[in-house]
Amino acid sequence: MEFETYLISKKIDALAFKSNDIELFSIWLYEFSQLHEASFTDQRRFQINRIRRKYPLNSEINQ
Repeated sequence: MEFETYLISKKIDALAFKSNDIELFSIWLYEFSQLHEASFTDQRRFQINRIRRKYPLNSEINQ
């Protein structure tokens, strides 16, 4: 799975995340390429929730 697809599956707007927090996005991109998807999720669970609230997908905003 590609990182952007992973972010969409977690309901995170990848473009907004990348453009507003490039440093964290780059760190996550590297870590995601080194880890299994489940391991990445387990290690970043609470941070993923924070980023999801900060950069929600547009479809999430409209609900």
